Amino acid sequence: MKFLVVLTIFLYFGTISSSRPKPYKAIFNFGDSLSDTGNLLLSGALTFPAIGNLPYGETFFRRPTGRCSDGRLVIDFIAEAFGLPYLPPYLSLHEKGKYYQGVNFAVAGATALDSKFFYQQKIGSLLSTNDSLSVQLDWFKKFKSSLCNSNKQDCENYFKRSLFLVGEIGGNDYNYPFFVGGTIQQLKAVVPLVVEAITNATSALIEEGAVELVVPGNLPIGCSALYLTLFQTPNEENYDPRNGCLKAFNSFSKYHNEQLKLALERLRLKYPHARIIYADYYTSAMRFINTPLKYGFYNGTLGACCGGGGPYNFNNSARCGHVGSSVCKDPGSSANWDGVHLTEAAYRIIAKGLINGHFTTPPLKHHIL
Repeated sequence: MKFLVVLTIFLYFGTISSSRPKPYKAIFNFGDSLSDTGNLLLSGALTFPAIGNLPYGETFFRRPTGRCSDGRLVIDFIAEAFGLPYLPPYLSLHEKGKYYQGVNFAVAGATALDSKFFYQQKIGSLLSTNDSLSVQLDWFKKFKSSLCNSNKQDCENYFKRSLFLVGEIGGNDYNYPFFVGGTIQQLKAVVPLVVEAITNATSALIEEGAVELVVPGNLPIGCSALYLTLFQTPNEENYDPRNGCLKAFNSFSKYHNEQLKLALERLRLKYPHARIIYADYYTSAMRFINTPLKYGFYNGTLGACCGGGGPYNFNNSARCGHVGSSVCKDPGSSANWDGVHLTEAAYRIIAKGLINGHFTTPPLKHHIL
């Protein structure tokens, strides 16, 4: 009898939970390789794209999808949490005027600043794509115009009930100059330009009808296997004793994030009707970087799971997916995937922190985990 009562209660509440309306009708994402679900691959910008082959995608999808990881990204976990399908890359869409439950405009290698800026700095040849944040915004406007010609009211309601993610983006704006000898002091002068590009895009989306927007900050680049390899030094004072990360580069990431938060505060005053949410990727990631064993990263957080050797298993001449590289047996026990990007296991932890509201300011309105 007790079993039947418990079962009845379980079924009753289960029915309520499953029939609960979804908080968002759709998710729209803009950014770079941290959230690209296939646009760079579909663009044909790369002649021999490693992300188009295994081991990329091996953990969850069991095939390469154009994601720069072994499996799912933060954006995938967010879609799952809100009961929405994985976001299709914009360049894969075939039906114009269709109300999709999400579209991903992010492109791996994308910058917040237009490519023109980098060509003016004589480093434009380093860019893996010209599909910057403003290009992605243009794609969104084309997508929107194909929807809103017939019924503007339905279109407005659709976007009001959608979640927009503007990034993470901006990391590549610093990566390209850093990799050719740019100094931290020189790159600090670029931060206001990058932050302005991000906030301008956020503002433009609000003008287009977005109401709830998440704007993530940058990850701690001083903990990246790529940075640790390129900028390694015998000077132990340059490393954080708690985790082995490069202190100066992490301080730079924090500087960018602080400037971005200040700019978002000003944007909230301009658009009081919108919920502009800052997502703290940096602090969320530092949890498992500082205490890897607590989060199951028994192979560490700094060395790449997939790479071509070296102190951090990152070798630019034998990068993940290229000849001379190999992949670890259990990507889930590593936080770093290929020296630049994280594993699905690490992205899951970051995403859960955002969805639960611990690392979003203000918290996501409809957190459900």
